[in-house]
Amino acid sequence: MTDKNYLAARGYNAVFLRALKSIALLRESIFGMIGAALILFWVVIAIFAPIIAPHPPNATIHPFALPGVTGPNGEFFLLGTDMIGRDILSRIIWGSRTVLLYAPAATLTAYVVGITMGLAAGYLRGWADDILSRISDIILSFPVLVLYILIIATLGSSGINIIIAVTFASAPGIMRIVRGLVLDLRNRDYVAAAQTRGENAWYIMLVEILPNARGPLIVDACLRLGYVIITIGVLGFLGLGLPPPDPDWGGMINETRSMALAFPHMTVIPCIAISSLILGFNLLADGLREISLRD
Repeated sequence: MTDKNYLAARGYNAVFLRALKSIALLRESIFGMIGAALILFWVVIAIFAPIIAPHPPNATIHPFALPGVTGPNGEFFLLGTDMIGRDILSRIIWGSRTVLLYAPAATLTAYVVGITMGLAAGYLRGWADDILSRISDIILSFPVLVLYILIIATLGSSGINIIIAVTFASAPGIMRIVRGLVLDLRNRDYVAAAQTRGENAWYIMLVEILPNARGPLIVDACLRLGYVIITIGVLGFLGLGLPPPDPDWGGMINETRSMALAFPHMTVIPCIAISSLILGFNLLADGLREISLRD
């Protein structure tokens, strides 16, 4: 491992450990605890999906069953079925795996890229700041949804391409946040002390500055996770999410939107699932923000 990679790992580990410390203090925020409970609920659902789901997610059993109806062979459909006869509860449970896999992966990738760009732009300044800032300005000048659609339509629908699209569209915004924080922190005494000791620039950026910028970044990460979940849902609704027939909450809404008036449960239930997970991350962000203000 090179010195640069070692310093990057050390800096990111410091941020991660302090993030865990903040999460441990969530008991001080009722809204943060509610948000964490909602997220934990869906995480448990996703982990134990093979055990919890009453039916295979793509099995055709009994079309147009209403919630609480029993099928011809004694199957019970708590949330009903769709027009093809697939159990909605099972697809919601399996769909949680999709969201909780790709949303955090895309957000984490965007943060690694955005933090690296922001540190370089804010601390090194000069030509590095000019180039990175201009690139960010160009990307941010495009409507985000247009960027997502353009990238997915060009590369194709897949989980990896969703991560690429989110990273490309989100990293510049993260870069600007980090750059602003670094411009403030680079003049602190502990940075001057590190410079006096002769530490190199990457050590100062990743070990001295990055951990002290954790508060706003942790809150923004939780909020951005909610935005990414919305993005994955929107892409699925537009037919640009994961290829069918794998369960995808946005795709479920798209497939059943023509049935919304006659069979509203087909559309409303996936909407509730998306909204509850987004609400969890937003409440968690509020709780972490309160804690960071006290820290």
